[in-house]
Amino acid sequence: MKKHKIIFWVSTTLIFLFQGVMPALTSHTEMARQGISQLGYPAYFGTMLSIFKIAGAIVIMFPKFPRRLKEWAFAGFTFDFIAASISNTAVFGAGPEMVSPLIALAILAVSYIYFHKLQSGEFIGRKAQMA
Repeated sequence: MKKHKIIFWVSTTLIFLFQGVMPALTSHTEMARQGISQLGYPAYFGTMLSIFKIAGAIVIMFPKFPRRLKEWAFAGFTFDFIAASISNTAVFGAGPEMVSPLIALAILAVSYIYFHKLQSGEFIGRKAQMA
């Protein structure tokens, strides 16, 4: 169980840093605006995406949020990473721009899998305490 917690927290912290902290610090920069523009999206899309990323990162990082909300956050990040890979491939072709969102998706998948492993372990633990 301790190994599961470590894997969960390392993968979740990486997602939190790259999808929550980084957008909070860099979404207003000229480079971020140019990146959104190069992909053919309007400027407001970058702002909206940053807000959703920050909110989703907070939801998956902190344990007090309801499980259903966490599921939505995981789903949102999944859609975001797949769409980012497709958008980057359409504009820049196959290359590092296409692969990086898929690496983030793999890290997210690890976080999601271990989130469920920990949830089932907690449920079993609570059930045993009640008996």
